Amino acid sequence: MRIVVLPGDGIGPEITSATVEVLEAASDAFGLDLQLIHDLAGHASLVKHGATVTPALLERVKASDGLVLGPTATFEFKDEAKGEINPSKFFRKSLDLYANIRPSRTYVGLKAPVGPFDLVVVRENTEGFYADRNMEQGNGEILVTPDVAISLRRITRSCCERIARSAFELAMHRSKHVSLVHKANVLKIGDGMFLDVCRMVAREYPGMTVDDFIVDAMMAHVVRAPQRFDVIVTTNMYGDILSDLTSELSGSLGLAGSLNAGEHHGMAQAAHGSAPDIAGQNIANPFSLILSAGLLLAWYGQRTKQSAFVRAAAAIDSVTEEAIASGEATKDVGGDLGTRETGEAFTRRLRKRA
Repeated sequence: MRIVVLPGDGIGPEITSATVEVLEAASDAFGLDLQLIHDLAGHASLVKHGATVTPALLERVKASDGLVLGPTATFEFKDEAKGEINPSKFFRKSLDLYANIRPSRTYVGLKAPVGPFDLVVVRENTEGFYADRNMEQGNGEILVTPDVAISLRRITRSCCERIARSAFELAMHRSKHVSLVHKANVLKIGDGMFLDVCRMVAREYPGMTVDDFIVDAMMAHVVRAPQRFDVIVTTNMYGDILSDLTSELSGSLGLAGSLNAGEHHGMAQAAHGSAPDIAGQNIANPFSLILSAGLLLAWYGQRTKQSAFVRAAAAIDSVTEEAIASGEATKDVGGDLGTRETGEAFTRRLRKRA
């Protein structure tokens, strides 16, 4: 498996270094023969190449099997004409990474405010209210006058169908329960289409429990009793908000793995930002990116029918549990180790487990 590794900005290089160490250990322990191809994105690329991402980098990623993208300073990239391109958006759109898979679960040894749970948010990733990715050319936001702004949302039957199918396929390997999240009571056409398509796809999966919730009510349900949910599927903006909420309910956004997947490519990406205020201090939590890399291995193993990759991903999940329970983690999740030391301890556990 060929994986392009882009460390990004802020804390990105620190947590990416720990993640690379884990991937190398997984490759040795499970015979994966990983080939890690190191390159640049974000500010380092902007300085060297005049753009945060380049066409040449995209071609290298297309020729690979996966991508690990460290956090980038997306808020600082405002003018694409000057090469300030949002790398996350760039790869999601260029590679058609339509499914954002965001597991959220609690861990023994880490206090969770709402009790134990284990769920996955499956978020559509390529359209919706996101103005930078719902038009072929231009932008989905229009400033009509200095005092009037219009934001357009795109919802398509084909995108609804493929994200619904991703959710139901995932649920087949879990508890066979899918919850549809929408606002069809108000957005009758767009969310109505999403809901209708999801229900149509559901008929292909007999024995599945399917329910649906209006998005604002869903937020209350998740805060009150996340244990009642298994796989949640929804449109782009709702999923973005909901997945951050469920991750934080698990104990920390720093424990949220994130996979962006399409038909032919997958991208592991930490669920959090580049946190420039703590960069270079060896205190950033690397677990989000490590778990995301594990999701990437599992995705590749499933689509190529190579069980060693799936076993390696499962081992990464198990070692995360052990590390948190034993306090071999950064301070934000109850440990007393630095970023580098957390990665080293994780690697030792992974090698022993394998």
